[in-house]
Amino acid sequence: MDITQKKDTPLVSIIALNYNQTTVTCEFLESTKKLNYRNFETIVVDNGSTVDPTAQIEAGNYPNLKLILSPVNLGFTGGNNLGIEQAKGEYLFIVNNDTEVTPDLLDHLLAPFAKDPAIGVVCPKIRFFHHPDTIQYAGFHQMNLLTGRTWAVGSKEVDKGQHDISGPTWCAHGAAMMVKREVIEKVGRFADKFFIYYEESDWSARILKAGFKIYYNADGLIFHKESITMGKESAIKVYYHTRNRILYMRRNTNKMQLTAFLLFFGFLTFPKSVGTYLVKGQFTHLKSFLRGVAWNLTTSSYSPV
Repeated sequence: MDITQKKDTPLVSIIALNYNQTTVTCEFLESTKKLNYRNFETIVVDNGSTVDPTAQIEAGNYPNLKLILSPVNLGFTGGNNLGIEQAKGEYLFIVNNDTEVTPDLLDHLLAPFAKDPAIGVVCPKIRFFHHPDTIQYAGFHQMNLLTGRTWAVGSKEVDKGQHDISGPTWCAHGAAMMVKREVIEKVGRFADKFFIYYEESDWSARILKAGFKIYYNADGLIFHKESITMGKESAIKVYYHTRNRILYMRRNTNKMQLTAFLLFFGFLTFPKSVGTYLVKGQFTHLKSFLRGVAWNLTTSSYSPV
């Protein structure tokens, strides 16, 4: 198929990362064969997998696919930024490899852009793949600037249509977001310093600050294979969550807001977390938590985008 930039069917660049999950990535790619909207290219960025995924991916005969091999793991931020660099589309659909799309997804994600030029990002409703009637995301609540946390609208609720009203939301979801190229030209890409976790929150804050809207379209639907229970928190996750929670607040608050957060974190979060890890004997997690805090004491909040 000849890829063109027609006004009524603009080119969409689908960007997905692969890291030691080539079979899962191929399942995602198989689902894109069912998309009704056909003017898209697919960019898969391999983030330094231990086994070269080229042969397995090429065997799937996926049209208009470009595979980029990174020799090292660049994280969610660096991997997607690499894909964004190579993308040719007027719209970029950044999507997790452990998702499966529905046939009319791209049509629904594109629709709001035509109605409101201020919309910069559109996200679909996300439901859990293994619990297909249960919502993971139907928009995000506003970030709590005292705690440095937010949560998804409808999270873990059975979908009975209670979140079927589309509209602006506070934050895009990293598992599935369509971004207008104009946004990237004005705001830049993901802040590479985050690596993983809080990166979409930081990007969303910058996008909103630039005057764009982030839109939740309830008509679009994608299924995410992430576990509904999430399992036990790993030590590496503790490190990045702690580090980037503070980093986000350093980058996206004024002095008064940051002071309030640091007081909350210092007098409540810090002692509670340390005490919990000690009581549970999770000394590796404790070390990761302390490393995440210490990183912010010695590292600039500036990040190239």
